Amino acid sequence: MALPKVKESDEFSDLAQLVDSARDAADFLKALAHESRLLILCLLSEGECSVSDLEMKLAQRQSTVSQQLARLRLEGLVSYRREGKSIYYSLANDDVRTILSAVHKVFCRKP
Repeated sequence: MALPKVKESDEFSDLAQLVDSARDAADFLKALAHESRLLILCLLSEGECSVSDLEMKLAQRQSTVSQQLARLRLEGLVSYRREGKSIYYSLANDDVRTILSAVHKVFCRKP
């Protein structure tokens, strides 16, 4: 049985979609490719944290933590809520949790 011939426009559409997906994946991975941002995401995978909690756990200045959180917000990897003067961060969605779980599985195995 012969396979149906793919129209040239379908091939272009598939390629354009692949290019868009590759760009999205590359942007996502760039955001993860920074040690501090990755540590923040790992901490947030355990549950919601305030900025001051993250500062304390990471032993970093507030400005450094806030700068990394801003990048993660921009990339859509974290969400936040304000409660009084405190801001609490959490992972934005299950896709982020799935990727972090895979990274953890590969790199954080106990010998």
